[in-house]
Amino acid sequence: MSTFMAKKDVNGRKWYVLDAAGKPLGKTAVAAADILRGKVKPEYTPHVDCGDFVIIINAEKAVLTGNKLTQKYYRHHSGWTGGLKEIQYSTLMAKRPEFAMEQAVKGMLPKNSLGTAAMKRLRVVKGAEHGHEAQKPIVID
Repeated sequence: MSTFMAKKDVNGRKWYVLDAAGKPLGKTAVAAADILRGKVKPEYTPHVDCGDFVIIINAEKAVLTGNKLTQKYYRHHSGWTGGLKEIQYSTLMAKRPEFAMEQAVKGMLPKNSLGTAAMKRLRVVKGAEHGHEAQKPIVID
């Protein structure tokens, strides 16, 4: 018996909706990353892009456990001397909760072309309404 190797886009891609309301940001990001990679499918193959689309709704209602709101920072550097910028997560979740969720998912994906392709299939929405009803997404609890 030979090992099954999936081909790219064998069965097409499905759309899934994850509701982040009242759930920890990290646990929602893990569920989204698994679907984006295709790890929830029985035909998962590590070197093939076989993931699905994910829509995360209610990103502003995601919670950070412990003291992460005050102790955790989003940091990025411009490349210039003294160019370190940092934003506390309490400010980031108040102003740009979609960005915080995207960064959490991005950190859980591979740092190569598979991760880049997976991030293009992620949609994060601040409220409960998303514009993808025509794709008939499957709601995951």
